[in-house]
Amino acid sequence: MRILYLLFAVLFLLFQAAPGSADAPFADTAACRSQGNFCRAGACPPTFAASGSCHGGLLKCCSK
Repeated sequence: MRILYLLFAVLFLLFQAAPGSADAPFADTAACRSQGNFCRAGACPPTFAASGSCHGGLLKCCSK
């Protein structure tokens, strides 16, 4: 029964969010978000325009 508590503790630590894990690994994504824009997989919403790329060119950077 003690092993279950240990297993739970290890799994809890493994699935915790690491500090800095939300940082963008791509420079174009970081540049897009630093300007207040957002990245989107499909077309930008009607009131937004595509102003660049995100995620290494896979997504579009949408700006007002």
